[in-house]
Amino acid sequence: MSEHSQLNITAMDYRKDRPAAANPLKIMDVTLRDGHQSLFATRGRTEDMLPVAELLDEVGFWAIETWGGATFDTMHRYLNEDPWERLRTLKKHIRKTPFSMLLRGQNLVGYRNYADDVAEAFVARAAENGMDIFRTFDALNDYRNFETVVPAIKKAGKHFQGCICYTMTEPRLGGEVYTLDYYVERARALEAIGADSICIKDMAGLIAPYDAYALIRAIKQAVPSVPLHLHSHFTSGMASMTQLKAVEAGVDILDTCMSPYAYRTSHPALEPLVMSLLGTDRDTGFDIRALAAINEVLEKDVVPKYRHLLDENRLSVIDINVLLHQTPGGMLSNLVNQLREMDALDKLDEVFRELPRVRRELGQIPLVTPTSQIVGIQTVNNVLFDTPEERYKMITAQVKDLCFGLYGKTATPIDPEVQAKALQGYPRGEEPISCRAAEVLEPELEKAAAEIGDLARDQDDLLLYALYPVTGRKFLRWKYGLENPPAEVLARSLEEGRKVVSDIEKAKSGLLVEKPQTPEKGENFRSFNVFVDNEYFRIEVEEEGGVPQLRSVPHAAPLNAMPARKPSAPARKAAPPADSAEGAAITAPMPGLIVRTEKRVGEAVAAGDTVVILEAMKMENALKAQVSGTIKAINCQSGDNVRKGEVLVLVE
Repeated sequence: MSEHSQLNITAMDYRKDRPAAANPLKIMDVTLRDGHQSLFATRGRTEDMLPVAELLDEVGFWAIETWGGATFDTMHRYLNEDPWERLRTLKKHIRKTPFSMLLRGQNLVGYRNYADDVAEAFVARAAENGMDIFRTFDALNDYRNFETVVPAIKKAGKHFQGCICYTMTEPRLGGEVYTLDYYVERARALEAIGADSICIKDMAGLIAPYDAYALIRAIKQAVPSVPLHLHSHFTSGMASMTQLKAVEAGVDILDTCMSPYAYRTSHPALEPLVMSLLGTDRDTGFDIRALAAINEVLEKDVVPKYRHLLDENRLSVIDINVLLHQTPGGMLSNLVNQLREMDALDKLDEVFRELPRVRRELGQIPLVTPTSQIVGIQTVNNVLFDTPEERYKMITAQVKDLCFGLYGKTATPIDPEVQAKALQGYPRGEEPISCRAAEVLEPELEKAAAEIGDLARDQDDLLLYALYPVTGRKFLRWKYGLENPPAEVLARSLEEGRKVVSDIEKAKSGLLVEKPQTPEKGENFRSFNVFVDNEYFRIEVEEEGGVPQLRSVPHAAPLNAMPARKPSAPARKAAPPADSAEGAAITAPMPGLIVRTEKRVGEAVAAGDTVVILEAMKMENALKAQVSGTIKAINCQSGDNVRKGEVLVLVE
């Protein structure tokens, strides 16, 4: 008997109306959130989701992930889009399939724990704007950080999916920290606080197929009444195999992407899984032809706008090195971009060597937003700024918060020496807390409302500002026409997207720069003998315009006597160079965004005082005065983007 007859497959089975499976596998599509976040730096625009929105709604997904994670930040910061409006717009086109979002527990969609009043209001507004399933995780798997958001989710009558962040300290599941018992205990804890479903969140694609089988069997046995969901990125190349073993183990729901948004650091593609399960008792029931139609729209009408953002330097679609450094794809791209902007990409290998040490010293925390950025950027700082005599010379504000306990309890104790150094002069005190982190946070909404004033016209505007004060204010000024958004945040047409890709291809092949027409030979050529590696070349050179004429040049006028050039746009006032004799300059050690200045012109400072807060890759760095004196000039303000080496403040 053939395999096909054993499975009772007929030609009709390719259609959605084939007989239902006994235990069909449920699928959540993550194309509209984690797919473009993983591959295209979260740059997917709402307008490019609408062509497939209604088609996706007809597939039969358990849910469609549409929001949360990095989308909220990226939309208002880089795309000039209102995140709340995306949710409302997609809800008009996707009416049958529930929406899912990624909620970072008390971090919400930001990079720190917010006060309880902000957390409660955010969940309420997300639910009212159309969210159905709140996939909720905590970067430390510390579920005390769920104590505010979970009751808010339940109060709104929505689905609470509790996550367990999957990580390892060994090549495979096991060791002294992240064991099978650890994950089963976390699953039981989620059941106890009312999880409607439980998700194993494998953000770096680390879970091996047989480990997934054992883990899912163990959790299903310990928590049999709660549906189990697996989320695993493709980065290492194991996720497709892991998904099949998860199906065998009895997993209820899997995450996949439509194939144009799949693989690499994204997720396994849906279509091969559908065909693999065809005719089995886990058959999804999906119509493969409907999926092909969606892919055609994505390939022809959407992806060309974003192809230039795809890292195609690697021939392989997998990165086996993730199994060695355990760095999630998004975190890895952040590290590479940060090093590239600092002209230090040659330090990447040093960063990978330092990263496990920093992670261990900070309590073996899982590498997922925001802890992946906390560990990653601190590692970069250590590699670039430490000396043989001193480690942790530049500690980010978020590492200090972690050491104080503002993110929760780490898996293992933080290194005492690192913790003590991080908490020297820490504003909240030098002794770490052991309570729920948000218990020490003052309410924030009322203060935020007073700061933003009439610029926030509703609760959604206010929450956006409360979450992102610097970039949120800037976006609201764009939104209400008080400032013109820069060209780089405006939407790109399909034709423009294709031209960018075409120009990149031409540049790679050397065809982008047109070769000038060869001029006629004149009478003023001069001949030169040139030797390169013992090879001889004879070249002829003629200066354009004929034989050069010598003439005297007057002494240049002093800089302060030169006529001022009218700036084409508002610019920061000039500051003396870093080695100016007029004072000691505080310069930007890396490219970033000015969060705020702590001092004013004319104010006295002592050596070691914080003067400027610079955000780099979402982490805040305190830039300190190197000498005591008086602030003579401040050449930056909140919201400015600055380059490495740019003079920010002058102290005399």
